[in-house]
Amino acid sequence: MSLTDTYTLNNGVKIPIVGFGTWQTPDGNVASSSVLAALQAGYRHIDTATAYGNEESVGQGIRKSGIPREEIFITTKLWNKDHGYQSAKQAIDYSLMQLGLDYLDLYLIHWPNPIATRDHWQEANAESWRAMEEAVQAGKIRAIGVSNFRAQHLDELFKTATIKPTVNQIFLNPSDLQPEVTAYNQAHDILSEAYSPLGTGKIFKIAELQDIATKYQKTVAQVVLRWSLQHGFLPLPKSVHQERINENAQLFDFELTAEDMQTIDGFHGQAGLATDPDTITW
Repeated sequence: MSLTDTYTLNNGVKIPIVGFGTWQTPDGNVASSSVLAALQAGYRHIDTATAYGNEESVGQGIRKSGIPREEIFITTKLWNKDHGYQSAKQAIDYSLMQLGLDYLDLYLIHWPNPIATRDHWQEANAESWRAMEEAVQAGKIRAIGVSNFRAQHLDELFKTATIKPTVNQIFLNPSDLQPEVTAYNQAHDILSEAYSPLGTGKIFKIAELQDIATKYQKTVAQVVLRWSLQHGFLPLPKSVHQERINENAQLFDFELTAEDMQTIDGFHGQAGLATDPDTITW
């Protein structure tokens, strides 16, 4: 296994099994240089979002790498204020322009039930999805999916969707395995992508993880990312430090035992829980 190994999405598109996250990465040189460092370290999957405010810099980092476009898998997301058919169409074109791309590999609805459309979220998602489906037909997007969706949101989307979601990107780490959501995803052949796979750093406070890491002569981050892969998830580690970026890629020369996997599964709630998408205030 390596960073260039892939999962095959339900539409046949191949997606590298580890992605490089850019949430909370400042726009400008920090974003472009960290993306460049990730690509130089062997990552071929970059994840951003309109809401992160760094699409332009992410695009610059990709271009600076000199790696052919078709060798890099790039994801961005529809922000909450852009839900609806016309708004989503414009948002897709805006992201393409910001990133400096002709097409996106994956485009996600970022949240299912934002405050702006709370009284008609089902319709807003359906209309956004229709715009996304048209973008697929037009060759602007290769795969479409969702983020932070739970069963009830996906059930509603399935009522009108003609293209099935390929991915559900959720808060997923040893502190919150979201078993109901991941089971739903698996039952519907939707890949579970893990954002905040290290619990936004809080995971490092779990003492038992350090013991497991010592046993394998690995870092806590490497152990937790390996755990994510062994569950069949797609982790999206984020860092702006070259050393950590390289370190987070060294996941393929060890394997966690079933016993250690079970131990790590037992850390529920020790480093935060997923946000309820139906009560967000943004």
